[in-house]
Amino acid sequence: MSTDRADDFDRGLVNRRAVLGDAWVDKSLSGASEFNADFQSLITRYAWHDIWGRIGLDHDTRRLLVLGMTMGLARWEEFELHCKAAIEHAVSLEKIKETLMQGAIYCGVPAANTAFKITGELLRAAGKLPPPQSLAVAVRVAEHHTFSAPQLHVTVQGEGPPVVLSHALGLDVHMWDALAARLATTMTVLRYEHRGHGESACPPGPYAMEDLVDDAARLIREWGRGPVAWVGLSMGGMVGQGLAIRYPELLGRVVLANTTSRYPEAAAATWAARMAAVEQGGMAAVADAVVERYLGADHRAAHPAEASALRAKLLRCDPVGYVACCRAVAGVDWLDRLQSVRAPTLVIAGGRDVGATPEMAEAIVDRIPGASLAIFEEASHLSVAEFPDRFHDTAVAFLAGL
Repeated sequence: MSTDRADDFDRGLVNRRAVLGDAWVDKSLSGASEFNADFQSLITRYAWHDIWGRIGLDHDTRRLLVLGMTMGLARWEEFELHCKAAIEHAVSLEKIKETLMQGAIYCGVPAANTAFKITGELLRAAGKLPPPQSLAVAVRVAEHHTFSAPQLHVTVQGEGPPVVLSHALGLDVHMWDALAARLATTMTVLRYEHRGHGESACPPGPYAMEDLVDDAARLIREWGRGPVAWVGLSMGGMVGQGLAIRYPELLGRVVLANTTSRYPEAAAATWAARMAAVEQGGMAAVADAVVERYLGADHRAAHPAEASALRAKLLRCDPVGYVACCRAVAGVDWLDRLQSVRAPTLVIAGGRDVGATPEMAEAIVDRIPGASLAIFEEASHLSVAEFPDRFHDTAVAFLAGL
């Protein structure tokens, strides 16, 4: 039928095909009989047009709602149908997982167990089953908070020499998930969240860089494993410089990635504008611009789900903590004190990083005795995300001197 003569059945059929796929819909329609044809027409017109066609929610959100509802009602045939369709239509596996996790609380653990089992079988059949993540003691990610205040959220995994990973502004421990898992095969890996970020406490601001450095120092002391290797990116690299200057006894080797020791005076206005935007409009006011700065255009185009997840992560950052840490980052000024650093140091820079340029990295290397420099020419700010293998191999080769 031509589109200018389409009725509610035709319009519902468009939604039904978009959500469940042509094969399933064709099977249902061709298998209709005199007995159930009216029912097929009913659900196509009212469920798939009147409800699925409403503009208040997009299809992916409705898919996730259906998973939760069918899970709660133990309608497993319907759950499997919609879960398979969600997987085939590339709904984020993270969103599916979180829907099932939420269901564990509101639908019950037995229902969630069945839902995870069905979803796992569907993912395996689709060739999309994630790699194993053992919960054995040697590799399990343990979560803690510091006893001292402000409390910092901490994760620890692996066995071997200690290494601390320190994240960038606006992010959290999960920035390091892939690298931490690889390092944990030979090292004990501690990740933590800066004050004002993630699950760490958010005391009133503004903060100074010295505050973030003091947080890291008490964290290492509380852990009792110092001296530690340090891998810090962006804000984490600034904290690493401060530790090397003010608490040299706590550090062994230091990796400073995509960071600076001082911003030019012209950057003050940019930082002021960013803080004002967040104070007035929340994280949504800067999220898109930060994503573009953190990940290059080529990487965003090739990995849209990763860029979307990064934006979502930024939107979840506490705007009060973000602004307070912005003030610390904007005021970083270690450059004239770097000559006192004695820890072996590797500096990693991105050739396309406009926020922490190769020239800023070279200024650090020029002042730290014996420091070395690795430039990832095609990388932007989150070099560990854009070039995970190269970042891992470069860091491990350097840390092997422990």
